[in-house]
Amino acid sequence: MKKVLLALLLLAAMALLAACSQSSAEDPVDGEGPAQGEPGSRETVVRDTGADGARVLRVSFAWPTAIDPAVGSDFSSSTALANLYDTLVFPTPSGSVQPWLAESWETSDDGLTWTFKLKQGVTFHDGSELLASDVAYSMKRLQTVGEGYAYMFIDLVDSVTAVDDNTVEFKLTQTNGLFLASLTRLYVLNEDLVRANTKPEGPYDAEGDYGQGFLLTNDAGSGPYMVMEFPLEEYVLMGKFSDWHGDFADNAPDQFRMIAATETTTVRTLMANGELDISDQWQTIEALEALQELDGVDIAAFSNETSFYFMLNNRLAPLDDIHCRRALSYGFDYDTAVSLEWLGTQAMLGPVPQSLGGHNPNVKVYTYNPEMAAEELAQCRYADSIEQYPIEFVWVSEVPDEEKFALLFQSNMAALGIPVEIVSSPWLSVVENTSTLETSPHLVSVYISADLPEAGPMLKQRYHSSTAATWSQNEWLEDPDLDAAIDAALATTDQAERFAKYQSIQADLAAQAPSIFVYDQVEKHAYQSYLDWPAAKGEIIPMSGYNIFAARISMNK
Repeated sequence: MKKVLLALLLLAAMALLAACSQSSAEDPVDGEGPAQGEPGSRETVVRDTGADGARVLRVSFAWPTAIDPAVGSDFSSSTALANLYDTLVFPTPSGSVQPWLAESWETSDDGLTWTFKLKQGVTFHDGSELLASDVAYSMKRLQTVGEGYAYMFIDLVDSVTAVDDNTVEFKLTQTNGLFLASLTRLYVLNEDLVRANTKPEGPYDAEGDYGQGFLLTNDAGSGPYMVMEFPLEEYVLMGKFSDWHGDFADNAPDQFRMIAATETTTVRTLMANGELDISDQWQTIEALEALQELDGVDIAAFSNETSFYFMLNNRLAPLDDIHCRRALSYGFDYDTAVSLEWLGTQAMLGPVPQSLGGHNPNVKVYTYNPEMAAEELAQCRYADSIEQYPIEFVWVSEVPDEEKFALLFQSNMAALGIPVEIVSSPWLSVVENTSTLETSPHLVSVYISADLPEAGPMLKQRYHSSTAATWSQNEWLEDPDLDAAIDAALATTDQAERFAKYQSIQADLAAQAPSIFVYDQVEKHAYQSYLDWPAAKGEIIPMSGYNIFAARISMNK
């Protein structure tokens, strides 16, 4: 289904599909949803069009952005979803959760039944009441569409039932220590609105297109902001929802504009002219240093549970040989790579970010060691003909900083006699190519964020067979024993025992060298100093998308 969505997104982009404001049930919108992914971008300078005196928070992002809760999962999409929709529980800076749509919950003695009592009086953007049936519909739709954050629930949630208007019950297939935290990724949809805008023709049998055409450019949420305009290639403009059940910060934005722009000159011009409040996180170090010189512009830098990987295709020669993979891992100059990044960046210690709960601090770490690289290469079955196996290194063209790491890798491998061909590829092409084994390249450089603040979900996202055909994997391990180990760890309710299982999995993975673990990213944004932005003050929510939560940002100008 991902390839269908990609093709339709490209067609929509070519047609420059016009933005649609929040539609009523009588005003359906055609189209399909974009695929989730790491960054892509379109450069569009957008001026404010809000009413005089309106506070408009303007933030640049890499594109595309998917606002369908069953599709989006990258940084920009997760940010949009957090602002447009509500969840049963909400993440906190400590890594725990707090009541949100759910005011209380209880579990059965066997841990397989979870019952949530909903806060009463919460309304969707169209004024209708949010009910338990909307929660049930949202989960079933997410599992059926099967994209975005669905991997957290597909094999875990057996059924979800609206017991009454304010009570929803989940039955699980097995215990799971992270089920409650996972519900921060279940964005609740207005069932009636989506059904009224569902086209009968589509891939989901009786559910037709499941409202994907409508949700391409419209929301059906209850969050602090609602879609006003969404020209797919340019920006998403959201307006403040005055009846939101939560509390807005003083001087919170009246509008939130997510702008499709990462090009250095564009971002600098917008910041210098006071037309951009927060930059995207993909600016080069040189660009950030230049932005920091502007009057009234500061830099926020913080850990974001994101790591930079070289994803190796373990099924494609010569990388199907463990000794060749280890040769690459020992042959890469990690210290130089880290020196090219923001001060405070650290090399990865194993397969997951160091800041995640359950990280293994004693995992095997590959360091730059040309002698060990040569020894491993000599044991590779392709050693005598390695020049016949050039490694295709694909980097994402919308993230220009990635090129310098590709060039460093090429230089390091040349010293070992391993040829490397560097390819710059648009993000949408990367997403499509990594969706099948036949089209996946040797190596893709990619930033991947943890969906939850523990190692287990990251291990599943990166190496479990259920997520093999997604952009967050190029390794194609498809190892039943590894899958079983990850599933067993996630099913463990005792935290200490669960963490021990995570650590064992990390040790086994590191020994196999399925990827090159480059560094843990420091997220960096230039921002205007008149903002009172919690993340810039160190109040970090350790989940992608929640640190640009517009309702909690004050614009004091």
